[in-house]
Amino acid sequence: MDTTSPPTALVVGATGIAGSALCRLLVDEGHHVLGLSRRSSSEVPGVVGVTADLTDAEGLRRALDGHRPTSVFLTAWARQDSEEENIRVNAGMVRDVLDAVRPAGSVRHVALVTGLKHYLGPFEAYGQGDVPDSPFHEDEERLPYPNFYYAQEDELFAAAARDGFTWSVHRAHTVIGSAVGNAMNMGQTLAAQAAICRETGRPFVFPGSRTQWDGLTDMTDAGLLAEHLRWAATTPAAADTAFNIANGDVFRWRWLWPRLAERLGVEPEGYAGQPRPLEEQMAGAGPVWTRLAEAHDLREPDLDRVASWWHTDGDLGRDLECLTDMARSRAAGFVGYRSTLQSFVDLFDRLESDGVVPRP
Repeated sequence: MDTTSPPTALVVGATGIAGSALCRLLVDEGHHVLGLSRRSSSEVPGVVGVTADLTDAEGLRRALDGHRPTSVFLTAWARQDSEEENIRVNAGMVRDVLDAVRPAGSVRHVALVTGLKHYLGPFEAYGQGDVPDSPFHEDEERLPYPNFYYAQEDELFAAAARDGFTWSVHRAHTVIGSAVGNAMNMGQTLAAQAAICRETGRPFVFPGSRTQWDGLTDMTDAGLLAEHLRWAATTPAAADTAFNIANGDVFRWRWLWPRLAERLGVEPEGYAGQPRPLEEQMAGAGPVWTRLAEAHDLREPDLDRVASWWHTDGDLGRDLECLTDMARSRAAGFVGYRSTLQSFVDLFDRLESDGVVPRP
């Protein structure tokens, strides 16, 4: 292998929240970056686009033939109708990507992004049974339910044992970042909610549970997640380890919600006796968004490609405390940190400057 050439990173899910942030970081640091996605190339300048369907093993092999990645970052997943299908499809993606890069013989590290469903359970058993106490620690036993995160890990471990690369797993909380069309995007969703509230003269209503309103929680900035992924891929002390990754601060939504409302130019309204899900609040809001998109020349007139009501409802409607322990990363040398409030403010600034949402 030519060790004088720059490292080549393959980012799987390059147009998603985590993937796009990672592409920007790696390009800035001089890496050669391959951005794999299904429909379009990465919008990050300097990324070499690789188009492939992650559920098509033969198509993946063709698309990656001739490329020699030294690191692989698995940041994509596809939600299915059942956990059985989630396991089949998402574990299959990990297996097929790693099979596709195997002939090159160049891979030295593979990183997998998962999340807190590792501790909380899959959609079909979410928060049921004996959930670990928060803050969640990486050495908790797996829950006794089928879980596609566990299946993805098992595919990663098997390939690492077979092919001799090191691995890392990155368990993020809700990720704050920008990616139009992504189905897990609370920051964009809240910005879209606020724009619709401004347009219709409605208050900015917290959609979630009393537990989330009053309790402590944390989140993960996409830029910090990117730094964590790069750190683990280049730090011997991080090899073959699973890590939580969150900003490093904790907050209560009852503190954060009015501050987000002030930045977004809306009147906040907190928890009031029961959850008020966004899927109900925003029912029929598509035409309002279409008018806003036309009036403000926004990039995306389809509200469903900007806001993911179901996902934000799921996060904010949880009736249990959710926050993570970062001691394992700190002990291994990762000292990255973000202010969650500043992460939201920076995201809103970017969404407005990029024409994704209108300015207040």
